[in-house]
Amino acid sequence: MGAARALIAERGPAGFTFAEVARSAGVSAAAPYRHFRDRNALIAEVAHRGFDLFTADLAQAWNHGRPDPWRAFEACGRAYLDFARREPAYYAAMFETGFALEEDRALAAAGDRAFAVLSRASEALCERIPPPDRPPSRMVALHIWAMSHGIASLFVRPGDGAKRRLPMSPEDLLEAGVLIYLRALGARPGNRAEIPKPRA
Repeated sequence: MGAARALIAERGPAGFTFAEVARSAGVSAAAPYRHFRDRNALIAEVAHRGFDLFTADLAQAWNHGRPDPWRAFEACGRAYLDFARREPAYYAAMFETGFALEEDRALAAAGDRAFAVLSRASEALCERIPPPDRPPSRMVALHIWAMSHGIASLFVRPGDGAKRRLPMSPEDLLEAGVLIYLRALGARPGNRAEIPKPRA
């Protein structure tokens, strides 16, 4: 597993063969087949472990909406970006497998558990919007997921994306984007309403 993670970090999930994993691990070419049917199954296992860690990080950041849903939601955003920065191999395996998650039911379920944390957080924020104008919380969760993933891919992960210059930190960019988006929907952050300013 460690050899696969190292190769994923170096070349991406599609950048190596099953035989290269075995060679990197110092085992025979046949050894990986004792545990995985093919390279996709190996990558799926790496992705599954990544989603488990990711879900735990998001859940800890959300902390059941404490001290209040808005600050807890911001903590989720920071945890999202931190995971992409800290675990590039897991992150790549999770989101760049090259095959549909639905092909592996266990992997799909692991991804759903991570998304469920964002869904619960979005539900808590949507409750602050009056019912006539309240959007579907799942839609909000999907929008926030897409925004978080885009910022992580463009400005956080190692490689060409991380070389792009920003007038603020990726965390501040995400916080500002989420704040503008939620304000437009009618959500209010209580006493915390400042949009992060770009650095001079």
